[in-house]
This record gives sequence, C-alpha cells and structure tokens, in this order.
Amino acid sequence: MARPKPISGFPEFLPAGRLVENQVLAAITSTFELHGFAPIETRAVEPLDQLARKGEIDKEIYVVRRLHAQQGDADELGLHFDLTVPFARYVLEHSGHLNFPFRRYQVQKVWRGERPQEGRYREFTQADIDIVGRDRLADHHDAEIPLVALDVFGRLHRDLGLPPVSIRVNNRKLSEGFYRGLGIEDTAAVLQRVDKYDKVGPDVVVELLTEQVGLGESQARACVALAGISSEDESFVDQVRALGVTHELLEEGLADLASLIRIARGTEPGRVVADLRIARGLDYYTGTVYETLLLGSEKLGSVASGGRYDSLASDGKTTFPGVGYSFGITRILAPLIGKGALNATRSVPSAVLVAVDSEESRDRAICVARRLRERGIACEVAPKADKFGRQIRFAERRGIPFVWFGANLDDSVKDIRSGEQLPADPDAWSPPIEDATPRVVLG
Repeated sequence: MARPKPISGFPEFLPAGRLVENQVLAAITSTFELHGFAPIETRAVEPLDQLARKGEIDKEIYVVRRLHAQQGDADELGLHFDLTVPFARYVLEHSGHLNFPFRRYQVQKVWRGERPQEGRYREFTQADIDIVGRDRLADHHDAEIPLVALDVFGRLHRDLGLPPVSIRVNNRKLSEGFYRGLGIEDTAAVLQRVDKYDKVGPDVVVELLTEQVGLGESQARACVALAGISSEDESFVDQVRALGVTHELLEEGLADLASLIRIARGTEPGRVVADLRIARGLDYYTGTVYETLLLGSEKLGSVASGGRYDSLASDGKTTFPGVGYSFGITRILAPLIGKGALNATRSVPSAVLVAVDSEESRDRAICVARRLRERGIACEVAPKADKFGRQIRFAERRGIPFVWFGANLDDSVKDIRSGEQLPADPDAWSPPIEDATPRVVLG
C-alpha cells in the first residue's frame, strides 16, 4: 500500500503536539470552571435549514448523507460549522432542565468546507463559553465575557508561553445606527463588507460598498471613516460624534460600548480596545462583538471572537438572549506547533521506563510498573528484554527521563540525562515535579 497523502485542511498533530494541545485545553477548561461555566457537548450534526438560516455560511457546510441514500433523497443534515448554532438548539430543547442565566462551556470539533489556508482549516477544535438568559440578560455580562477571555489567555501566557493578546470590541448597534443615520437600509450588507476591512484595506471596502451595495461615495467613505476609529478609552465616542451622524440606535450603541470599555479599563487597562472596524460576518450578533489578536502574530487574524445575540434562540413564546466567546484552538496552536514555537518536553506521558532483565522476569517489571501507577506516576515496561544500554537508548528516543532497574530485586532508578543512579522503592520514590508530566516549552 502506497503512503497515503494528507488531506488539505485537516491538521493532525504528532504526539508531542497533541500533548501541547491537551495541556492548553486543560488550562482553558479549568479557567472556564473557575468562572462557573458548566461543560456540555452537542451532536456533530444539525438540520441543514438550521445551519443555513443565519449569515453567509451555506457554502461552508459539509452535508452528511447515508452511503446507501436513494437518488433524489434530500440532504437534511450537515456538520456544524461553529458551536453557537447547535448550542441555541440545545437551549431550546433542554430549557426546562436548565437554570438561567445558564453558563456553559463546550470543546468540540467543527467543520467548514472552505479553501484551506494558513490559520483556516476544514476541521478544527473550538472552545466556547456562553451566558444565556430567559427573556432578558443583563448588559454587564457583555463586559464579563471578554474579561474571562483575558483570564484564559493570561494563564496560557504565564503557564505555557503563548503570546499575549489584545481584544478588539465594537457594538453592532453603534455601527447599524450610524448606517441608518446615513440613510442606509441594508445594514447587514454594509457590515459584511466592512468586516473585510483588515483583509482588503479601506479603499477596497469603499469600492465594495459602492459597487456591490449601491452606496453613494460619501456614504461609503463615512462608513470607512467610522471603521477607522479605535481607542483604549472612551475617547472614541467624541470621534464618532465628530463625523456628524445622529441616530437613536447609534447613541444606544455608543453608551453600551463606552460602559464596556470603562469596566475593562478598571480591570485590564489597555487590553480591551474599542475598534469600530470589528463587524463579525454572521448575522445573529445584535450588540457587542469581540475579536482577539495574538500580539506578534496579528497576520493570523482573529484567534477568538464572539458577541451578543438577542434573537438567536426563541421558541415563539420565550426568547433566550446570550453573549459568548469562541476560542479557535487549532487556529492558535497549529502554526505555533508547526513552526516549533511550542513543543513538549517529551512525546510520551511516561516518566519511567521499567527495564526487563529477562522475559522470565517480566512479571516483576509489570508489578513495579503497577505500583508506580497506583501512585500516579506514568510509566511503561520495556518492550523487550535487551541489553540495558539498548533499553536506555530506547528511553532516550522516547524522551523518558528515568529507567528503573532491578524489578523487586535491589531496585534502583537512573536519571539517564545526568547518569545518576540511586536505590529506589516503588512505593516511595517519585520523580521531580518538573519531570512528572510533559511540559510545554517555547521552541
């Protein structure tokens, strides 16, 4: 059988990379839980009409069909392209069993059938948090969510060496109110073009707005002028008003965004920035929107994003407004791991290799390994009884720092890096803390 060719857009980590990913996910989920978010998992598939009902994503959905489906059978199911849409369905389906405001986190694979490129994949892992209310959700949660995100990224920076981040925020009410103040009715179309600002630049956005949306030149340039405003404090309010556009919805958005920036500055000064080019392409956002940049890796674009949605979930009688944040785990890690910027100190969890004197004494080695594991020490037994030098080299290739000799007969353990070998008791000996598990290190 010929060596299989990789499928573009479906990244796979080697064991060391997967260990890095596991530690990142452990740090993220434990931080979520410190903030009171409970874990859930949703099914991988949703009805196509639910997946395609909001935003420009129909072309990105992977359709799921039975192999023996009859010709003409409708394509009814698709793989979810994010975790927000299935979560909305989950809330509606289980609302009678949830306590509101409901705080959830979710870590799962998602799929998008788009053209693969750096930082964009067809299969990837996301980690989401959301706070959802019944009929009403207090505005202060809009400020809470990015502060949780900063807590997550702060821990990843301190503990694992990931780059620090900057969170850029805007409010859809602000943008839509501004556009309506200009006499623009199709605000969604404008938002979708403005969302391309960082990719194509202001001049191209002006062209898109005039040629595709039908705006006048002055309208288009006013929209681009709004998108060019940013500040770390509330000064953006005066900058917007200086553009001379008025609308009730605009004022509401300005007040909401100013409140968020004021709260964030009190906790994380300079880390949350008002950036009025942030639009988010999906239509279900109704208020605050967030995007996150890795400092020093800005070309990756946003690695985490989210926002407020007041109308995503409703059963016709009850509305479930929410605010959430989505972390692109694969988007963050794949380039860092691929370039060697992040690595694990070893490619296996094992801290100890228990040497085998002879195949006749393998049961003694298995007994020692069991006693070590009972005390939480990851270990493995040598695959074959060989010369000790070869067993040591086997451990070196796997990155295992310690080799256990004797197996219940004059037991000793050797640090194969320093060469130090000391008597040891499997019921008492432990490796140094830094060697107990693989650690994430900077490349």
